[in-house]
Amino acid sequence: MLEMRPDCERCGADLPADIGGAFICSFECTYCAQCADELDESCPNCGGELMDRPARVGKALVDHPASTELRFKA
Repeated sequence: MLEMRPDCERCGADLPADIGGAFICSFECTYCAQCADELDESCPNCGGELMDRPARVGKALVDHPASTELRFKA
């Protein structure tokens, strides 16, 4: 199950689990759409491809909440 990280690792933008617009690599490094575009859809941490992260909504989000641990390092 995806961790559903709450923020962009590059700029700190909020990325709610129930809304699209987040991009992840196979290690779940997480970026907003603007940063993913600026990174040419390539993860700077592992070199992997950044893909659209699916949204988690409704009962699935209630039963399996998103992470609250922020990853952005200002």
